Amino acid sequence: QVQLVESGGGLVHPGGSLRLSCAVSVSRLDYYTIGWFRQAPGKEREGISCISGSDDSTFYADSVKGRFTISRDNANHAVYLQMNSLKPEDTAVYYCAATKWGASKCSQAYEYDSWGQGTQVTVSS
Repeated sequence: QVQLVESGGGLVHPGGSLRLSCAVSVSRLDYYTIGWFRQAPGKEREGISCISGSDDSTFYADSVKGRFTISRDNANHAVYLQMNSLKPEDTAVYYCAATKWGASKCSQAYEYDSWGQGTQVTVSS
């Protein structure tokens, strides 16, 4: 069973930045597709970014494109989500998820079989 642990959430002012980390308990992180999802109160879980385990391609939802960047550090078994120009509407619990190899639709939750516990991000003045 793959274990994932998110960290780096917190309270930030609009326009600020945060970097989320996802520690993944696998020996070959490059074999895995890792996705970042978020869920705001009263809203459905949204797939916002992912990095493929088959070819390292990346995906960004329109809501975060140009502001968020996903990256992986295979040696340290971690995936990061750099979030810049944060807006109040980015407030949510952020989750990372993993599935081995590629995913045809990596923004979809059903593609993943392991999930972290989530980290809260609050953007407020």
